[in-house]
Amino acid sequence: MHTDVVVLNGGSSAGKSMIASSLQALLAKPWLTLGVDNLIDALGPAATGSGSVITFSPDGGVDAGELFRQAEDAWYQGLAAIARSGTGVIIDEAFLGGGASQFRLSSALGDLKVLWVGVHCDPEIASSRELSRPNRVRGMARTQSSLVHEGVNYDVEVDTSDTSAIECAHLILARMNL
Repeated sequence: MHTDVVVLNGGSSAGKSMIASSLQALLAKPWLTLGVDNLIDALGPAATGSGSVITFSPDGGVDAGELFRQAEDAWYQGLAAIARSGTGVIIDEAFLGGGASQFRLSSALGDLKVLWVGVHCDPEIASSRELSRPNRVRGMARTQSSLVHEGVNYDVEVDTSDTSAIECAHLILARMNL
């Protein structure tokens, strides 16, 4: 099976971005890495905040409202269009709705060949990483560490607690069957 899309799902600071970069370095042709952080950035600062499109609470919780879901749907359709054009896409995601989030993305990706990857990390380690990231609300890593995996089905799972990003990328590459 040829892979068109790799979806890396994990909590904040689990190591998804590092795995994506490592995977890009291993692939023979260019692949784009895009994810939920790009969507949030694209929505602009007016979209974040209390009662807005997406709200980040002081304890690390995230509330994505209906306006966010509409933008997310358009985003997912765009990612699918990129992959259908022949450019590989690595999607860096945090499925806050668990299996329901996976279903929404899977529906948008339709007939594309997708490799679903669960990226796990010990909550203590992820929380430590979070402290060095200025764009993260303290508590996101701990809050999301198991939440994003509830009801999600994977083709392969990796754990960055004791495994380097490049080792995880090699495991994923082996499953991509390029």
